[in-house]
Amino acid sequence: MIDDLKKTLWATADKLRANMDAAEYKHLVLGLIFLKYISDTFQARRAELTLRFADPADEYHLDGAAPEDIAAELEDRDYYREANVFWVPEAARWEAIRAAAKQTDIGKRIDDALSLIEAENPKLKGILDKRFARAQLPDGKLGELVDLISTIGFGESAATARDVLGQVYEYFLGMFASAEGKRGGQFYTPRSIVKTLVAVLAPHHGKVYDPCCGSGGMFVQSEEFILSHGGRLGDVAIFGQEANPTTWRLAAMNLAIRGIDFNLGREPADTFTKNQFPDLRADFILANPPFNISDWWHASLSGDARWEYGDPPQGNANYAWLQHMLWHLKPGGRAGIVLANGSMSSSQNNEGQIRASMVDADVVEVMIALPGQLFFNTQIPACLWFLVKDKRQRRGEVLFIDARKLATMISRVQCELKDEVIERIAGTVAAWRGDVGADEYADTPGYCRSVTLAEIAEHGHVLTPGRYVGAEAVEDDSEGFEAKMQALTEKLGEQMAKGAELDQLIRQKLGGLGYEF
Repeated sequence: MIDDLKKTLWATADKLRANMDAAEYKHLVLGLIFLKYISDTFQARRAELTLRFADPADEYHLDGAAPEDIAAELEDRDYYREANVFWVPEAARWEAIRAAAKQTDIGKRIDDALSLIEAENPKLKGILDKRFARAQLPDGKLGELVDLISTIGFGESAATARDVLGQVYEYFLGMFASAEGKRGGQFYTPRSIVKTLVAVLAPHHGKVYDPCCGSGGMFVQSEEFILSHGGRLGDVAIFGQEANPTTWRLAAMNLAIRGIDFNLGREPADTFTKNQFPDLRADFILANPPFNISDWWHASLSGDARWEYGDPPQGNANYAWLQHMLWHLKPGGRAGIVLANGSMSSSQNNEGQIRASMVDADVVEVMIALPGQLFFNTQIPACLWFLVKDKRQRRGEVLFIDARKLATMISRVQCELKDEVIERIAGTVAAWRGDVGADEYADTPGYCRSVTLAEIAEHGHVLTPGRYVGAEAVEDDSEGFEAKMQALTEKLGEQMAKGAELDQLIRQKLGGLGYEF
């Protein structure tokens, strides 16, 4: 049902954008979904309060209150803030927006509504993107889009409506990333990669940090993981940083639409030069930093305390990201990072020495080689690094997993890791760590192997899984080469004889028709 709804909504919304660029259009659609969400949750809280005011057994009961007194009480902002619900002024409520959908100034009305909401809710200040009045949509299309978004939110409860809106928001993020191609990958990490990171790390408590958080998908998936394993929303504290201002807004809306409390810093800012959380020590870090960026360096970063294992090269930020995340881990904390495959073996510009220092310090826990074609924006082969500070399980060893052949194609140009594959990978890591309730670990040729630091040193500290896991086991060939060749030769002889018979039969048939050979 929800999948059909998402596809129908996307098809209609995509048709409405006409010739408008997807990169611009996404802010209109996602902004309207967010506006619909906060209005829906506000109205749900209002309906709840109305019932409680009338219930003699409820602490909020207003005994003998006149209708105008009840109406005034419903406008008390404290009732909404105590339930973590955004206050929505009357002129900004969705019914007012929908009623004006066919007006020529609907864009300005939406911008004004967003300004009113920001003024009433300090946490949203600077987050809502007010670009509707200048949207380059054909006449009437913005009003049609408002009507379309009005159909979202069906459900028997506010929680169900929130989940529907959240799923639609994430689905649209993914579809816009696909439509934008290379640019889209800057704000959206494919869901199966995020699910793999989360499943291996299992972030069930404490502080979760993403220093390049994009649209916030890592946090959303972390919360889903916690809820699916019997935890509670709020068991983790969310910290994120993002340099791109529009993507920073998308992340804030993505988290708010799901009721997730978050701290994305005071402003969008560069993680290396304007670290928003210098004193943060996280329990879990999940990140998909931009691959191989060359323009990251600034003179102020020379001698930075984060470069514990060596100065990262100024022409490539991969090892700056790895060390930044290690710096922000608390003792026993774990990080999962997506990086280009070159990071596992590069020896240029001090990268080999940094990697050797990290391996020797026993901060590398698990390395996973990913299939190609997982991303919207690049065909660069990628891998997953899992780091740990003060390793407490399997000291002196690294687990290598080769998942390059485990993907399923979902389109002509893209593949994904199915849930059963993700569960297998997570189960392998849990078994290797010796987690409670996990199966017993065993090396599997061609798939996984636990390797000592000494052996890794013998291979020049290269961390490519394929170098260590070996080839897949093949069935024992008890028949032997000589017997197999004899059988193949006999089979070939039979087929050649059959071919000669068919050739003779064809000649006879054609001869009967007057053809000569």
